[in-house]
Amino acid sequence: MIQALGGPAFMNLQDMSQDGRTYSFYHGDPTGAGAVYWRFWKWPDKERIELTKQRDWVIITNGDNGYEVTYKGVAPQEKEPLEDYLRRREYSLEWVLRTWLKEPGIALFYDGPTVAERKQAEQVTIMNAKNEAVSIAMDVNTHLPLKKTFTWRDPTDRQKNEEFEVYDNYKLIQGIMTPLSVSRGRNGDMMNQRFINTVKYNQNLPDSMFDARTTYESRGKTKKR
Repeated sequence: MIQALGGPAFMNLQDMSQDGRTYSFYHGDPTGAGAVYWRFWKWPDKERIELTKQRDWVIITNGDNGYEVTYKGVAPQEKEPLEDYLRRREYSLEWVLRTWLKEPGIALFYDGPTVAERKQAEQVTIMNAKNEAVSIAMDVNTHLPLKKTFTWRDPTDRQKNEEFEVYDNYKLIQGIMTPLSVSRGRNGDMMNQRFINTVKYNQNLPDSMFDARTTYESRGKTKKR
């Protein structure tokens, strides 16, 4: 799978910029007509997302800190959406393949043949020393990831949640096989879909793009990404 994604080009990727359209869902139903977005990402823990045509709503994550930038100024991101994002980052494909696989105590399990997104696949589960696990279904022909799933337990009600991410419409861009359609959901319900128009890798994005300093405390709630 790593070789199919681009091998060294994928494993040594340093930054990425992309633009497209994002759609949110509630209980599996779309909440609107979607929104244009611009995303800037820098390994390992920096991300900036600009929303609306005016690009005047910005979400920045730098390390474990999140910020929301609007016409009012810069506010800390609300706790719940920030925790959701940090969890997804820890279980992201890049994080698992580039970080987990190098950790001591890592274990890999072959789960056998399966069907993912109506395609024949083989599934592997990767588990780290903290008993956190990610299952990845790979296309039997291309070996590219089709679907990634992981579970986590809600600290409040102790209920187990299963999150999934689906990858489709792969294109070779700068030596890296890139899914131009990414869908994300929880417990069987779709939560977000992104359709990517353009992607650029290794543009030497400056750290200043991800700098933010709080100028006021927000009393509202930031929508989930």
